[in-house]
Amino acid sequence: MGRRLVGELLRIQRGRLGLTQKEAGELLLVSESCFGSYERAERIPPIQFLKDADNGLDARGALVACIEMMEEEKYAPLFVNWVRLERQARVISAYENMLIPGLLQTPAYALALHEARRPAYTEEEIEQHVTARLERQEVLTRTPPPYVGYVIEESVLERNLGGEEVLKEQLLHILECSQRLKQHLTVQVMPTKRHFHSGLNGPMQLMSTDEGRNLVYAEAYGGSRLIHKPEETIDLFELFGILRAQALNPWESAGLIEQKVGAL
Repeated sequence: MGRRLVGELLRIQRGRLGLTQKEAGELLLVSESCFGSYERAERIPPIQFLKDADNGLDARGALVACIEMMEEEKYAPLFVNWVRLERQARVISAYENMLIPGLLQTPAYALALHEARRPAYTEEEIEQHVTARLERQEVLTRTPPPYVGYVIEESVLERNLGGEEVLKEQLLHILECSQRLKQHLTVQVMPTKRHFHSGLNGPMQLMSTDEGRNLVYAEAYGGSRLIHKPEETIDLFELFGILRAQALNPWESAGLIEQKVGAL
């Protein structure tokens, strides 16, 4: 298991420098218990921790080299490739009819989402999934940033996973992100009352790379699909364009989200 290798490397490098777990944790700005859990392979360390530990413990690239193994433990086999491509994507888009897009989720919303999962996750699995979800959000503030566009169903803005306070915080976070990242982030709401709707086949995530590749990730019961054939992706990108045209524009969408916040 990859995390056991990481744990052993942490133990070896810590010992080589003559540090206790508490001292190593202080050096890397984590608690003694947190560092110990990584060293004992009880938890999967975040990517940033591995980078910091590689530098702070003078691992000379050994811990950074383990990042791909950690990703393979965090994500489903098909989705791990999507996550890796996402970090360099030129354009990221999605149509969501059930949940707030992952790159916009607050920690509390992500936690409530994974706690609601059935069959239930263990506490360790919940922590693992929430950490992985929040790590992906770093793509929004990278340099240069991707162009990001979302179409979200109005009903998603009313689904109070975790309670009203969690939802209110989540909606305010969307508004804050839309303002702060307005040069490269667009959020549009699809009103529930629409006579025509082109997204009835379900949610989808779309991506364009610098090399001109178009990819679509579609989740469904019974298995997800990573679609890459041009004859399939071109239709789905066109479909997303239609959805954007049918949704409220970004300013109308922000106004509707503000109304939802005021009603909570």
